[in-house]
Amino acid sequence: MNNPCVRNLRCWMLIAALIPAGCEFNPAKSDAPAATARPAGGHLAEIYTQLGVAYMNDGQNEVAMKKLERALEIDSNYALAHNAMGLLYTRLGENGKAEASFKRALDLSPNDPNILNNYGLFLCRTGRAAEGQKQFALALKDPLYQNPEVAYTNAGICAEQQKDPAGAEVFLRQALEHDPKLAVALLEMAKVSVAQEKYLPARAYLERYSEVAPHTAQSLWLGVQIERKLGNKDAAGSYAVTLRGKYPDSVEARQLEESGE
Repeated sequence: MNNPCVRNLRCWMLIAALIPAGCEFNPAKSDAPAATARPAGGHLAEIYTQLGVAYMNDGQNEVAMKKLERALEIDSNYALAHNAMGLLYTRLGENGKAEASFKRALDLSPNDPNILNNYGLFLCRTGRAAEGQKQFALALKDPLYQNPEVAYTNAGICAEQQKDPAGAEVFLRQALEHDPKLAVALLEMAKVSVAQEKYLPARAYLERYSEVAPHTAQSLWLGVQIERKLGNKDAAGSYAVTLRGKYPDSVEARQLEESGE
């Protein structure tokens, strides 16, 4: 396995946040003080946690579970291992175990903004958006949080789920102030703009998205919808051809065919 996450936990930073764009969660390097983040069992628990994360990123969930279990055998009080375990249980659909893991991680490191962010996203994804927003707000209170754009993006996605496009726009704009090239925030802003019937800004955000990330089935279908609303049949047709060609079995391709245009 040749995965840079083994060497750098930081590369898991966007995993949780960017699920809508096909990414994953972040059990990553902690922004909390070293006293709460450093495993009592020396570096071994940290190493096994890194390995678990790397295998999770490779889709090898069974191996990831073994590595994380080993990390917790070495140090049962290592917050980042519990956090990673919460992410893995989430992926496996074991929400009860996932929540228990996140809560244990927060018991051990209550102010870690990365853990707060991950727990917040878990809550949003399981239909508890209001609770999730509280976790994002707590994460964003930390002046040393190295990646506030992640929590802002998640808060925006959560607001979308609450059918609050105006609130989502506020959060997503804050995310883009911190990172103007954050692909997920750009795509979500395009979606929010469509929800508000602001089709020219939606086009602009989608164009910015395409400059920093490859198109997905979701972004291509969004492009079709935007260009149809703007009356640009050629552009809509181009998006549609690409969607059918690259993602013929996707949900979005089926929606395109069902749209009958």
